[in-house]
Amino acid sequence: MKYILNDYLYHLKQEKGASKNTIDAYMRDLYQYADFLLKYHHIDKPEHIEKKHIDAYLKSLKKRNTAKTIARKLTAIKSFHHFLHIDHIVNDDIAKDFSTPKIGKSLPKVLTIDEVIRILEQVDKQTTLGLRNKALLELIYGSGLRVSELLDIKIDDIHLTQGYVIVHGKGNKERMVPLSDMSLIALRNYIVKGREELINEERTQYLFLNAYGNKLSRQGFFKLLKKLAKDAGVESDCSPHTLRHSFATHLLENGMDLRTLQTLLGHEDISTTQIYTHISQKRLKESYENAHPRAKEEEINV
Repeated sequence: MKYILNDYLYHLKQEKGASKNTIDAYMRDLYQYADFLLKYHHIDKPEHIEKKHIDAYLKSLKKRNTAKTIARKLTAIKSFHHFLHIDHIVNDDIAKDFSTPKIGKSLPKVLTIDEVIRILEQVDKQTTLGLRNKALLELIYGSGLRVSELLDIKIDDIHLTQGYVIVHGKGNKERMVPLSDMSLIALRNYIVKGREELINEERTQYLFLNAYGNKLSRQGFFKLLKKLAKDAGVESDCSPHTLRHSFATHLLENGMDLRTLQTLLGHEDISTTQIYTHISQKRLKESYENAHPRAKEEEINV
């Protein structure tokens, strides 16, 4: 089975152009699936897999996994069996009729503008890493980038004079994203005063570097942001994606149209962008109920 999985890995990379995170998640789930088939059904060839084996695997997952996790694993399995079929390794796509578990939609967490500013104010701009941190935060919030897009930016992708950055999104699709004035200032300061001090002997083209001169990792940025949020007294669970959600919500609340926001975020489907209208409506209702004296029913003493 491992040889077929290697072929599928090549298919994801070269033919589908999937992101590294997607590829890692799919392959991790499929190796678990293959281990189950071998351990409990002695199957090590795709042509021996039947619907009952997929069903047995999904039932085994229900004991210790959420619906969201099962849905993700099933997506990987369905993609793999579709590949087996279109590549003529098997005659039928036996996974296509399996239904994905329903997942209750939850609105993403969003910071207030005041909370974002408080986090930004925690950065010590007098240090080399502080200059980097300021540029990181201004860019991800100012342009609404995904964390992978942010950390994959190379020095040649930044066009300070023209005021935009080229980012590589899902499926390695490029898009041009404008830079805010605050991002431009922070980036200039970091590139001129900070980045050169971080570069080690093995010079790299990545824009954002760690203390050792290597590309900053997702984990490194996540830990940094959690600490800054804590120091700022922001109680909301804060991740790099929270800043992207906040960017989108704040733009909608200030009048940006949905189609323009879709382009900025790099969403293929506008339905993905529409989730932010629900957040804005929820926040509007909460603001109204907190501000209007007749918004909530009060207890009346007769």
